[in-house]
Amino acid sequence: MPYVLTVDQQGSRRTPDRGADLLGRLTDGVPTVRPFERTAGEEFQGVLADPVVVVDLVLRLVREGGWSIGVGAGTVQAPLPDSTRAGAGAAYLCARRAVDAARQRGVRLAVRGAVPPDAGDAQAVLSALAVVVQRRSAPAWEAIELVGAGCTQAAAAAALGVSRQAVGQRLTAGLWELERELRPTAARLLTRAAG
Repeated sequence: MPYVLTVDQQGSRRTPDRGADLLGRLTDGVPTVRPFERTAGEEFQGVLADPVVVVDLVLRLVREGGWSIGVGAGTVQAPLPDSTRAGAGAAYLCARRAVDAARQRGVRLAVRGAVPPDAGDAQAVLSALAVVVQRRSAPAWEAIELVGAGCTQAAAAAALGVSRQAVGQRLTAGLWELERELRPTAARLLTRAAG
């Protein structure tokens, strides 16, 4: 089941266009069914197949800040055209409603889907993850990036020049364990939201 992500730059009339940079990062190494394209102004849209990738991308955008993120879960008309912008179907409509709703929310992300209760649950879990990501300190991020890339806590401590205990404290303060537990939950709820 495909997912359509619509991403819009916040305050685009008052801030420089960050779209070209974002588009480069969204097309480099992000597995998509149809690549991200600029749809209008500072808005971008892409089609993804894997809810795990959707969760990862949403949290990367939240960490970066300055984006309203709409996730649409549902069907698309097949066959998909070559251009993302030319696609149609429920997932596209849900993504449009979601990005409009995201602009009004504090965490600037929303999920709409074929199964509204599950989309609401996915939105709630992603919103909780977004708050964790937004409030995480720079030292916590340093530890999380190393451990998340496969380093042991001892190796992360050596790389950071701190004790293993300090790495553990950074992971705890950054709610790393909670994030690892909630990510699969968010992906499962997105799958259910798609119907």
